Amino acid sequence: MKFLIAAISLSFLFSSIVAYDSLDPNGNITIKWDIMTWTPDGYVAIVTVNNFQMYRHIMSPGWTVGWTWAKKEVIWSMVGAQTTEQGDCSKFKGNIPHCCNKKPTVVDLLPGVPYNQQFANCCKGGVLAAWGQDPQASVSAFQVSVGLAGTTNKTVKLPRNFTLLGPGPGYTCGPAKTVPPTNFLSPDRRRKTQALMTWNVTCTYSQFLARKHPSCCVSFSSFYNETITPCPSCACGCENKNKCVKGDSKLLSVVGVNTPQKDNAPLVQCTHHMCPVRVHWHVKTNYKEYWRVKIAVTNFNYRMNYTQWTLVVQHPNLNNVTQVFSFDYKPLLPYGSINDTGMFYGMKFYNDMLMEAGEFGNVQSEVLMQKDTNTFSLKEGWAFPRKVYFNGEECTLPPPDSYPFLPNSTPSSRTFNSIFIFFMVIFSMVVMS
Repeated sequence: MKFLIAAISLSFLFSSIVAYDSLDPNGNITIKWDIMTWTPDGYVAIVTVNNFQMYRHIMSPGWTVGWTWAKKEVIWSMVGAQTTEQGDCSKFKGNIPHCCNKKPTVVDLLPGVPYNQQFANCCKGGVLAAWGQDPQASVSAFQVSVGLAGTTNKTVKLPRNFTLLGPGPGYTCGPAKTVPPTNFLSPDRRRKTQALMTWNVTCTYSQFLARKHPSCCVSFSSFYNETITPCPSCACGCENKNKCVKGDSKLLSVVGVNTPQKDNAPLVQCTHHMCPVRVHWHVKTNYKEYWRVKIAVTNFNYRMNYTQWTLVVQHPNLNNVTQVFSFDYKPLLPYGSINDTGMFYGMKFYNDMLMEAGEFGNVQSEVLMQKDTNTFSLKEGWAFPRKVYFNGEECTLPPPDSYPFLPNSTPSSRTFNSIFIFFMVIFSMVVMS
């Protein structure tokens, strides 16, 4: 019995830990329901999906939201989104509901739908930008008319068991909680109205739940050492090594081979690390008061163009970035006074899309940082990042003992040692003679 209690306690503790991101401790996706009007048998609500994650976005094919009705509710109509199934509506005569499922599943509409089906912030195919990258594009919304439900604040029952796919697994949603009603301003901003009732659902992401292995890795190099530290072998798992494609394979010339699958299954180029994405950090130059790093991101996935990609790096010298070339840059301050984390992302219409694997499947930039004489060092791997995230996924770093290291001695000292040894040998021969 004691073992069972301990196991249950550990499972609750683990479930609370895995969804915590130390570089974005407040990041989440919030689903907000605002009841705007009552109807004879229910209500009309605006549902807003807000991505409050600083560097993790939802890419195509977009978000999917689901829940379980508390009673026997139905969805009469929707604007700006649709359910994936209608369900059994055979008991209705005349006016048929949009969805009669006990557990509806809702997706965003695609761009270009007729205007009478659109709603503000809808119809982006479920794609949501990261809050830190583009706040205006991190919101999605739709309108839903619910029937066979309560018609007052006291009789409405909140939906349960919310789920979110973004687009795959990884998100865990808490219970719906009633919050103070949302306030709205009129277009002229002179009148304020409020929702009749509001509730929020908070969903957090866990990489452990999303996938078995990481989806990216990191390699290192430097100007002071000819050795390149590669990504660790099988950094992203080698279970699918028999399904990878060589760079010169004839399969790549087949029409449709680059078409993304519904489950976003990658078609990865054969490498020792088997990762869809590799980030390379090169310590390029050491000046008197500054130092320069080159960053290169390479795509090894033949089925994926990474749109609105993000790269997050944690390094103590990011508190003094002088200039970033070719990338946009934004410091992240998860803990206020500690400024050691930054987000790199592509410039719009220039390199904000990381193309599929091949000749154009890479983006690169250089970062110039001012030295802090009290902390700067090229020893013991200090010049390399502590953590690296690509598209919100933590990448596998090489083991610390494999980092490029400084030579044990300078060329001048090696020359001196050689001369010293030569004279010692001559001296020994003279003495022996």
